[in-house]
Amino acid sequence: MRPDSSPAHRRLSRRAFLEVGGAAFGGLTLADLLRAEAATGATASRKSVILVHLDGGPPQQDMIDLKPAAPVEIRGEFAPIDTSLAGFRICELLPRLAAMADRFAWVRSLVNSAGAHDAFQCQTGFRSQDLASFGGRPAMGSVVAKLAGRSTDVAPPFVDLMQGRALVRDSARPGFLGPTFKPFRPDLDELFARPLEPGMVGELSRKGAEHRVSLVLNESLDPGRLEDRNSLMRGLDQLRRDVDASGMMDAMDSFSRQAVSILTSGRFAEALDLSRVPEAELARYASGVRETADWFRYNDRPNATLKFLLARRLIEAGVRVVSLSISDFDTHGNNFRRMRQILPLFDHGLSALVADLEERGLLDDVSIVCWGEFGRTPKINNNAGRDHWPQVAPAILAGGGMRVGQVIGATDRFAGTAIERPVTHKDIFATLYRNLGIDPHKTTITDPTGRPQFLLDEGEPIAEL
Repeated sequence: MRPDSSPAHRRLSRRAFLEVGGAAFGGLTLADLLRAEAATGATASRKSVILVHLDGGPPQQDMIDLKPAAPVEIRGEFAPIDTSLAGFRICELLPRLAAMADRFAWVRSLVNSAGAHDAFQCQTGFRSQDLASFGGRPAMGSVVAKLAGRSTDVAPPFVDLMQGRALVRDSARPGFLGPTFKPFRPDLDELFARPLEPGMVGELSRKGAEHRVSLVLNESLDPGRLEDRNSLMRGLDQLRRDVDASGMMDAMDSFSRQAVSILTSGRFAEALDLSRVPEAELARYASGVRETADWFRYNDRPNATLKFLLARRLIEAGVRVVSLSISDFDTHGNNFRRMRQILPLFDHGLSALVADLEERGLLDDVSIVCWGEFGRTPKINNNAGRDHWPQVAPAILAGGGMRVGQVIGATDRFAGTAIERPVTHKDIFATLYRNLGIDPHKTTITDPTGRPQFLLDEGEPIAEL
């Protein structure tokens, strides 16, 4: 719980208004979040970002940079197929993306990976050591929450849907901005089963109960009662006793009332509730892939494609930055078997998201980037796997008003080194900030020492985009 000697604060923080994510951000109320956002004096924008993390490190030479002329120990098992871009070929397991390749920018030369097995660099652009002495760099979503959040927002500015390593290692963290700007982090286990590797189970338990929170409403509250604030007061057990006895509800400031409004308006809660989605819409995102007896344990299950639908619904509800993950690309063994499971899911989910946003007229306002913590080794190991390869990695971008339909960068004949147009994580973040209307080299946020820090210390928007 945030240090605060106020009895009123203790009463309100102990049990946030609803258990739809609790309204609690590591013990902080949603009202705290809204109050801090409004204090920045920033204005809002329709622009938003979806960050798709390919958890574990995607194999560039098995996805978008195949090398069919390379020796067999390099090229792997998959054949390249033509795309809608002349001369550009990608993996046969990505036919939907191939057919709409002109909707994407394909980066084959992402360099300068920190080599860290988490999503931190893909959330911030920085290595975890940067400014670590006073909290480290904040995730992009936390920055956007501080700069562009408003007390009138109907949804939290930043929602983290990542699972696996990204969740356990707290990749989407607010850094030196402090816990007020943590993401809303729902527990997705009941919707999307992603068992943790044994070594990560203990890691997650040490994060504490508030590291992630529940999606469900308090069962004692039915939706009809939530529509009336007076009924809401009477329906919340401990809060009811505290509030009704003291008249605290009448004393709540505008931020606390707005927090209640977010949680009771229905818009944000409905976005999280896939049971409300029409069958035809669900069918569009459903992969149709069937789980088999040899399904790899740590891969996302076939319904993982619905994460892309959930991201779109959250953006429509007013969320500014959404992060999600697809697992598990950490293929030290059985790389090709596992890619046969994962890549069709990625292909279906991403293509459905981009087509859906385009049809809804939202694609120019929503920037999408798909990437992982690093690439994979050119040479296949003795376990039919590929190991970590920080030297070069792939990235796929879409939307945001960018000039898509192009391939950026190239690698050597083994897909092991960038030989044309190297692109860094900070270049991509500079591009994303530009798409949001934020200049990261002129905009500052203040660190705990009182020193202003630019959002990025280097990196330029990708000129081709």
